[in-house]
Amino acid sequence: MIQVTRKDSKESPENLLRRFNRKVQQGGVVATVKLGRYFEKPLSKRERRLKAIVRTERKAIKIKKIKLGQR
Repeated sequence: MIQVTRKDSKESPENLLRRFNRKVQQGGVVATVKLGRYFEKPLSKRERRLKAIVRTERKAIKIKKIKLGQR
């Protein structure tokens, strides 16, 4: 659970809300809630993870080629 307390008694509610929203975004709370919104078969979860692994590998290869000047 994410908690945000006032730094001092003069802090405005807008600043408090802004800090709370930033902590929620950085904590990944919204992303996990959106992923759990609908039921997903275990097989499709596995496929999604495998596709993500392939995507990151391809991105790393592309960055490496750019650094070497091959692209």
